Amino acid sequence: MPEERPADMAGGLDTPDRSDGLVYVMSEEIEFAVEVALATGRPLLLSGLPGSGKSSLAPRVARLRNWRYYEHVVTYRTQPRDLLWSYDSVRRLGDAQVPRPRGQARDDAAYVQPGVLWWALAPESARRRGRAAGGRRGADCKDPFEEVNEGRDPDCAVVLIDEIDKAEPDVPNSLLVPLGSHRFRVIETGAEISTEAPRRPVETERARHLIVITTNEERELPHAFKRRCVDLTLTEHSEDLLVRIATAHIEQWPGGVGSKDRELAETIAHELMKVRAQAAADGVRSPSTAEYLDAVRACRALDIRPGSASWRRLVPLLLVKRQQATGGLV
Repeated sequence: MPEERPADMAGGLDTPDRSDGLVYVMSEEIEFAVEVALATGRPLLLSGLPGSGKSSLAPRVARLRNWRYYEHVVTYRTQPRDLLWSYDSVRRLGDAQVPRPRGQARDDAAYVQPGVLWWALAPESARRRGRAAGGRRGADCKDPFEEVNEGRDPDCAVVLIDEIDKAEPDVPNSLLVPLGSHRFRVIETGAEISTEAPRRPVETERARHLIVITTNEERELPHAFKRRCVDLTLTEHSEDLLVRIATAHIEQWPGGVGSKDRELAETIAHELMKVRAQAAADGVRSPSTAEYLDAVRACRALDIRPGSASWRRLVPLLLVKRQQATGGLV
């Protein structure tokens, strides 16, 4: 009978891009960068090629440390304060047309939606939408990552701000103070938000919150912003590390890891080195670790051996995809 696995380990092939932190092989360099970020209280800025594992690190750290986890994927539409809070001014305007009982003040906090940084730094305040503790209460706000965070440390959190280079320059610039002081003011209500005191004794030599920010370097980040970050560039994984990563992932797939799986991972990693060398010579983007894992999945499921006719058909589908020359990568 197949080995039983926890619910969050099932469906590995149905969800090729895992975001639960279950599988991630950290190099010593990455582990050290995380420790430095926690020792300094600075955000960890990760750059590197797409598919190098930048976005997967934050949920892994949160899972290993049993810290709460939040994420925000930045787009070109992202506004500076979206990571702090948003305000439903349209609903507020509509409700203003509805008569209220005499003497009943409008609850402006009811239109506030806390962002990921607010939830990470001050979860109790976020739940109250910034209302004073013990004061007038309205409808509480639900933790957007409630299921993930159930049973996790309420005093500590990891936040992923993904692909910040997609935003306009005023977004990272506007985050300088909140990321540095861990405080901000909600303009519409005047509520002052700051890091909540821990509920239990915690280690004082490490920060209780880790902010992981990723960039694909499509746009240069402001120097003032980078100066306030621990800056790490993820390089292409070595052949040995690729095999370790593939093995860790295969362990979560149906059937687990067998001798043939290890051999397959090693063979494909060796072939990938050749493909990367050819890609560099041709001036095109080198296949990423994520694409290597896709190749391992496909070869394992379809019984394809590197060097075969099927392998040669697979390479342009997964590893050397149609793309522009270096300087205009897509």
